[in-house]
Amino acid sequence: MTTSNATDLSLMAHLLRRAGFGSDRVELERYAERTYEDVVEDLLHPERFAEVEDEVLTRFYPHLHAAIDNPASWNGRWFYRMINTERPLEEKMTLFWHGVFATGWTKSEHTPTIVNHVEMLRANCMENFRTLLTGISQDPAMIFWLDNNENHGTAINENYGREILELFSMGIGNYTEDDIKSAARAFTGWTYEQPVPLYPYGQRKVKYRFRADDHDFGEKTFLGHIGNLDGGDVIDIIAKQEATARFIGRHIYNFFVADEAQVPAWSIEPPADPVAIDEIVKTWIDSDADIKEVLRTVFNSDWFKAARFKHVKSPTEFVAGVLKLSGEYAQPAPDLHKLEDTIVAMGQKLMDPPSVEGWHTGHEWIDGGTLTERVNYAVDTLSDPNKPGVNSIINHVKNAGITTTPNQLIELVLELIGPLEVAAETREALQVHAESVGDLDWSSEASREASAGQVIRMLTLVVSAREFQFA
Repeated sequence: MTTSNATDLSLMAHLLRRAGFGSDRVELERYAERTYEDVVEDLLHPERFAEVEDEVLTRFYPHLHAAIDNPASWNGRWFYRMINTERPLEEKMTLFWHGVFATGWTKSEHTPTIVNHVEMLRANCMENFRTLLTGISQDPAMIFWLDNNENHGTAINENYGREILELFSMGIGNYTEDDIKSAARAFTGWTYEQPVPLYPYGQRKVKYRFRADDHDFGEKTFLGHIGNLDGGDVIDIIAKQEATARFIGRHIYNFFVADEAQVPAWSIEPPADPVAIDEIVKTWIDSDADIKEVLRTVFNSDWFKAARFKHVKSPTEFVAGVLKLSGEYAQPAPDLHKLEDTIVAMGQKLMDPPSVEGWHTGHEWIDGGTLTERVNYAVDTLSDPNKPGVNSIINHVKNAGITTTPNQLIELVLELIGPLEVAAETREALQVHAESVGDLDWSSEASREASAGQVIRMLTLVVSAREFQFA
């Protein structure tokens, strides 16, 4: 694959938008020096690349050392990782599982457990599904979120037993009420050590604890399996179910390939692409629930490669993508925490989903208010020629020739921020503006400044377009 092949660049940009948070032109061309398949393998093996270091970041946010009770600072740190990581799929998968295993700060108001929850997702994001379910089931944030600390051997609480089946693995219609009760019994005694209060004693990690004296060791029947089943047995049985492969496979398709109907409709609404789901299920079964193998199948498939701009960006994806273009925060800055307020205004708060069902996605991200927030943010962020990414776009246009025609300006800007495909009516609107300005002249200092302003104007028009909302 070479950077001279526009089709290859477009495909690589598609992969980086879905398996990461997009790229600027320099990063895109660097990735495109390798074959698509090699890039996929690098994405699937984040251990090949160094992690983003927190050392410099903690100079601006020293309380990150102590997991202080301030989610906004931690979400700023997460954005910093999204923007700067050489392991983009690791961060994207962490975000994916955060939506599937939705666990929020609001109920506990205990930031250290939510931070550890996200770290657990990051560590296990491409492991076998059993590892993920075990991590979630032993996660203090989840245990408190779904009341498993109130699930006792002599008096079960069905909340976690129900949700691990309904929302975390199999989906409605694939289990019985008796299976829920048996799952709840199997997870009795899975709790945590009570932490000391956050104030005034400081920020202490909360540890998982298994209480044998509070566990139901009796015989249980779960999905046709009979025995003295514990939580680990239930997880193993769940991972082997075709229903689990289909349910999680549909989540993966909805997140990485194309927007689907929302989870509550899945028991009655068939998948948009049954063939794709069948291929995911086959890989799941053949690999015994290996998430990395499933992702390899997805990213190398023809249906993934063809599904360009079929996914509405979440607020997190939108903001991270804009920041990748602007070149901001390549180094830490003291205002990273403000990014939480930015995405909240667009309808998403990381580390605090609205319910155990997570966020509704696709077109439900967009309404009049959230669209205005998105457009205003993109325009404000990309209007400054002193930002490295904006300056790079201006220089790319300038270096293309001493004069830039209206058609060339449109094509270059679309290419440099994507490549982005736009509908005929969008292109017509861009054409009307570009022709009203005429040719850009880069021959003198005065004309260069005016031309740079027109590049920025075209850039802000493009990021205001409907098509920029899609990945």
